[in-house]
Amino acid sequence: MAGGKLILASGSPRRREILTLAGASFTVAPAGADESLPAGTAPADAVVLLAGRKAAAARRAAGDADYILGADTVVDIDGVIFGKPSDRTDAVRMLRAMSGRTHRVLTGICVIHGGKSAGLSDATYVTVRKLTDDDIEWYLSHENVSDKAGAYAIQGAFSIFVSGIRGDYFNVMGLPVCALDMLLRSEFGTGLRDFN
Repeated sequence: MAGGKLILASGSPRRREILTLAGASFTVAPAGADESLPAGTAPADAVVLLAGRKAAAARRAAGDADYILGADTVVDIDGVIFGKPSDRTDAVRMLRAMSGRTHRVLTGICVIHGGKSAGLSDATYVTVRKLTDDDIEWYLSHENVSDKAGAYAIQGAFSIFVSGIRGDYFNVMGLPVCALDMLLRSEFGTGLRDFN
């Protein structure tokens, strides 16, 4: 049993769902954090940096014995970060960019416990079949994508366009639960099943 409670520094319903499916008990404490990035930051480094900022912001309301989990997810196409779309036009741009090709979904996680912080990024490769303008318009009329990195959710209506995936499915949803459990075990000597 872990010595403190697990605190998710995110308001994402998908991350809550994944932790619940994994059998972990946790509390939610979304924390606002600076999402600006230094010029030239690589996508894999960016998600870990942003996850760390979110965890650090949530730490203020937590006890020293608690484990604070921050996470950030982006889509990476040729080194260009696709976060949440700013509007419908931006969503169309993103979906057109991934049409007929494979892109990388990166999720960074950071756990803070006591005086220690540990983080990593996990990558999953998603192949999207060729999308027509009608496909894109249909999808955007069926799903609110304003809170979704890359303007899609793999577990929703977009699933009919995904022809392949290599890596952790849950990473695409926003939380690489296997990598998280391994990080907790290697860095803190506890695992997700210890939070129950």
